Amino acid sequence: MPKKNIGRNFNIYPMPVVIIGTVTDGTPNFMTAAWVTKLNSEPPLVGISLGHRQHTAKGIQQTREFSISIPSIDQAILADYCGLVHGYEEDKAAHIDIFRGALESAPMVRQCPLTLECRLNSTVELPKDFFFIGEVANVYATEAVLTDGQVDVTKLRPFVLTMPGNSYWALGERLGDAWGIGKALLKPAE
Repeated sequence: MPKKNIGRNFNIYPMPVVIIGTVTDGTPNFMTAAWVTKLNSEPPLVGISLGHRQHTAKGIQQTREFSISIPSIDQAILADYCGLVHGYEEDKAAHIDIFRGALESAPMVRQCPLTLECRLNSTVELPKDFFFIGEVANVYATEAVLTDGQVDVTKLRPFVLTMPGNSYWALGERLGDAWGIGKALLKPAE
């Protein structure tokens, strides 16, 4: 199948939608982000990329703490709202039921079924963004999204962002077992 060169601008799919929380200038602040990834298991590290001018980025630099709240499709409107307005213009926290765990400057969104509170481990300054690496201090989940004590993605019902097109998408059907369906291509043992 031939490939067409479409330039250098790209996205890695899917881009999970999350709400980042921190305290900026002494006030809880939240923003929606989709450039987020798990980086390491032990210690548990996550990475988020936020623009230099983001009010939330300023708060993470001030407090060295942040949260990642993972909304379900039920919180899509709230997540979109948190990405529409700037924290220095409007108090987004007025629409959020805030709760805190062990870290005072990592406010979390109670409406979201899964939340992580993180301590800043390091910051990589990129040309237009900061890549914040955080160590996960604690993970909180509502009982409704757990099966046998573990997060069940079918109960969590996260959603993703696609660009270009700027659309939110729910996850689709299960394809099969990871580290399993590819065995169909393994050579038989001789």
